[in-house]
Order: sequence, then structure tokens, then C-alpha cells
Amino acid sequence: MVSLALLGVSMLTCSEINKQNAPVRLVVTNTQLLHKLDLAGGVGCDVNLATVSIEARLLPPPSVNLPTDIRFDDVRIDRYRVSYVRTDGGHLVPAPFVRSISSLITVNGGAQNLGTFLAFDATALNQAPFAALLPQNGGRDPETGRSIVTMDLILEVFGQTLAGEAVSGSTRMTVDFCVQCSGCS
Repeated sequence: MVSLALLGVSMLTCSEINKQNAPVRLVVTNTQLLHKLDLAGGVGCDVNLATVSIEARLLPPPSVNLPTDIRFDDVRIDRYRVSYVRTDGGHLVPAPFVRSISSLITVNGGAQNLGTFLAFDATALNQAPFAALLPQNGGRDPETGRSIVTMDLILEVFGQTLAGEAVSGSTRMTVDFCVQCSGCS
């Protein structure tokens, strides 16, 4: 019985969250530029959805008496993941996806711009929930009856310190998706 309990405890300690024991915290923030995205394009749609900044902050050492060497605490970002959560009562969302990137974030070096990121895969336009918004498919989301789908876009950034310790951070932005709705804003 005790061995089963110990096995259960050891399995709980192996989660992804617990693997992030780096002395660095990755802070990801965004300045959202568009809140409405017309999937058909139009006025204002030639702007990035948001600017994303990443900062690597050194966490306080466990003991103030120990010397701190931060040479290997810079963070090499190697990928990002985009996923979605509906906020309008619907449940259908595009499939999440991962893209590779390469960026070095200096610890305590201030925020750095992520650059351009892909908010959704182009193939998502022909899948739920976006496909239902197309005029030939009725122009309305079957789950909410609305011509707009509102969801949070979650951007997670992953990497590791130069010492090899896993780090990640995330940010969210709420977006109204629509088709032929007078452009983006």
C-alpha cells in the first residue's frame, strides 16, 4: 500500500510544471493591436495582431549568502505554441500548433520583441469554427448563432537556459473573428 502511495507521489512530481526549476522566470507580455480580425481581409488587416515582448528575469537565490553566477542563465527560445479557448460560450476551436523560432534572451537585459508570430494556421480557415462563418456555410457559428467567434489566443513560448534548464512563459489576447465584417480593428 505504501509503495503505491509513493508511486503516485512520484508520478505527480514529474509534471511539466515541476520540471521548470530554472533560476530564471520568463515573462511574456503583449500589446494587442487588433481586437477584431476579418478572416476575409480588408481595411486594417495588414497590421500584426500584437507585439509580444519577452523578458528573462533572474529569480532570487535560495540563499543570499551563496555567490550567484548568471553567465548560463540567458534563455535560448526555440519554439512557441498557439492554442485557443472560446470565451463566447462555444467549444469548437482551431487545432493548436507549434512553430520553431530562435532567439537569445539575456537575463535581466530588459524586454525583447518576439517579432512576427503566426496567430493561426491558414488551413484553420476551412475548419471549425471559422468555416461556419463563411457566407456559403450560413455565416453563423452553429454553437452560438452569432456571426462573430470570440476566443482567447494563448501564446506560449518555450526554451531553456544556456545551462539546459527548461523555461516557459505565456500571454493571452482576446480576439473577435468574423468574415466580411468591414475589416480589422
